[in-house]
Amino acid sequence: MVPIKLKGRTISRGCAEGEVLLSRDPISFLGSVDPKTGIVVEEKHSLAGKSIKGKVLVFPHGKGSTVGSYVMYQLKKNEAGPIAIINLETEPIVAVGAIISEIPLVDMLEKNPYEYLNDGDIVLVNGSEGYIELIKPKGGKTE
Repeated sequence: MVPIKLKGRTISRGCAEGEVLLSRDPISFLGSVDPKTGIVVEEKHSLAGKSIKGKVLVFPHGKGSTVGSYVMYQLKKNEAGPIAIINLETEPIVAVGAIISEIPLVDMLEKNPYEYLNDGDIVLVNGSEGYIELIKPKGGKTE
């Protein structure tokens, strides 16, 4: 397997490697995610009932209240947040939340991440250097 590496824009520095949890729906951290458990509680959201804890969370962008930044910080303090984030384009609420929570975040990748990533894939998010790398596809082998 040839590794897939996509360059993007650094929003929040740091590196993390983990399992992808992908959503095509925007996320409002205030009211959509339980800050104690990391479970998505918004009923009609594509991730409803799933936990973002310890995942590389891929979603297009945030939505909703500026308090969402603080909810992201609560998630991190409760060890219930994502280990990294990939966005199509990050808006200020998610950017601030990731930065204060020290969650690596990369956006504006050179290619659409939805064409390369699937739930369960293992990826490296390098927020310090501004890229992501597909380490192991779900069920796939690395060479």
